[in-house]
Amino acid sequence: MEKLKNIDKNIIYLGWVSFFTDMGSSMVNLLLPIFVVYILNEGVDKLGIIIAISTFVSYIFRILFGYLSDKYQIVKPFATIGYSISAITKPLLYFSTSYISVAVLRGVERMGKAIRSSPKDVLISSFVKNKEHGRTFGFHKMMDISGELAGALIVFVIFILYAKDEVAIRNIFAFTIIPGLIATYIIFALVDDKQLTPKASQETLVVNRKDFRLLYVLFIYFGFIFFLMSEQFFIVKAKEDGYDLSMIPLFIVTLTFVQAATSYYSGVLIDKIGTQKSLSISFVFAIISIFFIEINLWASFVFLGLFTVLSLNTIRTMISLEALSKGFIYGVFYGGVAIFGSLGALAIGFIWKAYGVDAVVIFSQAGMISMLIVFLLINKFNYKSSQKQTTI
Repeated sequence: MEKLKNIDKNIIYLGWVSFFTDMGSSMVNLLLPIFVVYILNEGVDKLGIIIAISTFVSYIFRILFGYLSDKYQIVKPFATIGYSISAITKPLLYFSTSYISVAVLRGVERMGKAIRSSPKDVLISSFVKNKEHGRTFGFHKMMDISGELAGALIVFVIFILYAKDEVAIRNIFAFTIIPGLIATYIIFALVDDKQLTPKASQETLVVNRKDFRLLYVLFIYFGFIFFLMSEQFFIVKAKEDGYDLSMIPLFIVTLTFVQAATSYYSGVLIDKIGTQKSLSISFVFAIISIFFIEINLWASFVFLGLFTVLSLNTIRTMISLEALSKGFIYGVFYGGVAIFGSLGALAIGFIWKAYGVDAVVIFSQAGMISMLIVFLLINKFNYKSSQKQTTI
């Protein structure tokens, strides 16, 4: 309870919004690879196309709505609309009969996420207390991931007690309407909108050019996202390794438990050692996750979870601390993740189909190690430049 004293009530409500939204998202994301590859009988390359379309379609909307949120100071309404779209579209996967229909629905659902992503983080940033940005974003991400954990556990229980066939999977898709509607109600009824100052409400806001200094960090992060296999490919790897369908949810439980357990403390770490060191550590975790994929898949999921939670909390904290046009930069961040994630999913899907998983591992490791080296070299150069300026 002591930890929550520095957390605004609106952050707690937003945490519950993310909890229920990601409960439904986890149930879908966990089952989608199995549904597409083994029930609809589409290939891994088709899964890559679905992942690519669903992330790519949100690219322009993330940047657009981040910019519009800044320009017109529309924050909570955009967030509410985005959560509503996601709540409605996820259950419609129940009716899907081909990878095309899955791709369309996932694209629309991701558009909802695009609309809400930047305004949601602007809301969180506006309710930070005592400048504890890392701790606040860490708490919110903890709630977010706890919802993912709950969704994975629900799927596991259904598979154990009920069934693990096509009917069960489609019914789980339909069930996601419940947590989706709960999340929409909470943000609509309980969360306050961002308070506007008279100056901000009267002026037309534009993108501040000083924020462009953050772009090099974002593009290096985008590079990691391009080369890193998403958890959906990890799930296919688990199935190919012979794990029973009822065991697949436990991998996601492992992934989300690691994130939930470390998210708050990763925020504390970020506040203590800074964003640059924290991001470097997260990149090492990503490289290790791919290293273990042929050795111990459980360890791969653990390190993937550590990378995801630490890197996301670090980037969101960095933008909250340093960006002037927060909505726009959050939009660039989420938009970049979308476009580079989609291109990476396409590349990994086709490499896997043509050359096998070993080629994917080489592609992923070589790319991420290269990005880490570039990041460290740029940081070293920037540090030396700042030292020279200090001594002059």
